[in-house]
Amino acid sequence: MFRMARDYAARWPLSPMRNTWLVAVAIILITQDIGAQKVRVDDKLEAYPTESVDLHCEFIDGGGKTKLTQVSWIWEPVDGQRDNIAVYHPIYGQSFPNLAFKDRVVFLHNSLENPSIKISNLRMSDAGRYTCEYATYPSGNEQGTTTLTMLAKPKNSATVVTVQAGTKSVVVAQCEAVEGKPAATIKWLPPFGGNHSMSTTNGPDGTVTVRSEYRLVPTPADNGREVTCMIDQRTQDRPWVYPVKLSVEYPPSVSIEGYDNNWYVGRSDVVLLCLANANPAPTTITWTMASGPLPDTVEVDGNKLTVRKVDDTVNTTFTCEVKNKHGASSHQITTVVIEKKRVITSAPPTGAVIGGILGALVIIGIIVAAVFFIHKYHEDGEGPPKHKPPPPMKAGSSTEMNLDDEATGALNGGAPPVFDDNINELKDHAADGHHGNDLDSSNQEAPAANIARGESFVSPAMYV
Repeated sequence: MFRMARDYAARWPLSPMRNTWLVAVAIILITQDIGAQKVRVDDKLEAYPTESVDLHCEFIDGGGKTKLTQVSWIWEPVDGQRDNIAVYHPIYGQSFPNLAFKDRVVFLHNSLENPSIKISNLRMSDAGRYTCEYATYPSGNEQGTTTLTMLAKPKNSATVVTVQAGTKSVVVAQCEAVEGKPAATIKWLPPFGGNHSMSTTNGPDGTVTVRSEYRLVPTPADNGREVTCMIDQRTQDRPWVYPVKLSVEYPPSVSIEGYDNNWYVGRSDVVLLCLANANPAPTTITWTMASGPLPDTVEVDGNKLTVRKVDDTVNTTFTCEVKNKHGASSHQITTVVIEKKRVITSAPPTGAVIGGILGALVIIGIIVAAVFFIHKYHEDGEGPPKHKPPPPMKAGSSTEMNLDDEATGALNGGAPPVFDDNINELKDHAADGHHGNDLDSSNQEAPAANIARGESFVSPAMYV
């Protein structure tokens, strides 16, 4: 209080006006302090049906100058009138005038300073405002009010609605949270093409019932599909979750299996199976034959037809008819009897085929690579020289060059050089050969020591 007075003083400069304001503020604050709440109670409380709750009340008298004469608890329902439910007088004792709270309300302390009460076996209708009111002297009545909120856990459930497959949207599942407070919220998971509606109903005791219906256009494929109802409400620790499986009924759809196109004369114990998809289950299954009554070689056991021995009597068309409460459906198959057994060659496994192909590709690759390397090797070993030789010299050229021994060897493609001594020896040998043989010496010429430019560097032919 005095801190607020200092704040006001700091805002205003020193003047007569400021003194006037200080006096006014002090009077207001003192008045508020005198009229402050003297009855201490709980502001708000929450409780559940069948449980109990304590309503606290205490009188605060700082100066001890207030005389307490009587205390009363007054109940004001949500939509009703105020009524006393408990009274305490230090001389006359306790009193409980409201029959609705008879035997359910007691004082916790036999005292005016602390007249707290306990209410047992609570009902939803007990929700409302509870006022602890003192009759005092000399200030008059003093009071404090507690608001009691009643909560209710809903009774949750989810059910499936059996329907027939069709073309219109119908209710296939229901979910409800009954008599909860506050109202619950309902969701459906997962929403696979359907939709839902919501409705609420208020009860006389303040509870709320919430209902939700899940709708869709039912098909045979929806039978057995699972949807989940999820209910969330304040009184629950976690959402309530409950899955349901849809139930869609439909007439049968029929197929026949077992025929392998190899019914040859004399074959035994061949089987046909009549397979039906229906909800509910088929009530009757009937086998018939287009050529007439079933022969003695044919046996029927429900959806199973067995031919004990194949002959021309089963060269016909078989029909299987299935019924349930929603209708009937049939399927037929023509069986052809052949004279001899057809040999069916089984194809190799797919893995083996793929492995063989890959192996063949690897072998072909190896062969191609080997041929390529062999061919390359021959080209490198037998091909023309990798360097170009000098051009040949023409005979009779006017331009001559003297070649030394090394140069002559180089021009001869690396052959040994031609020396004069060797030439003379060749001449002598040719002369001797003229006498020892009948060869014409004119045909034998010694190669020139010097090779003129343009002449051939290859030695002429020599006859011996």
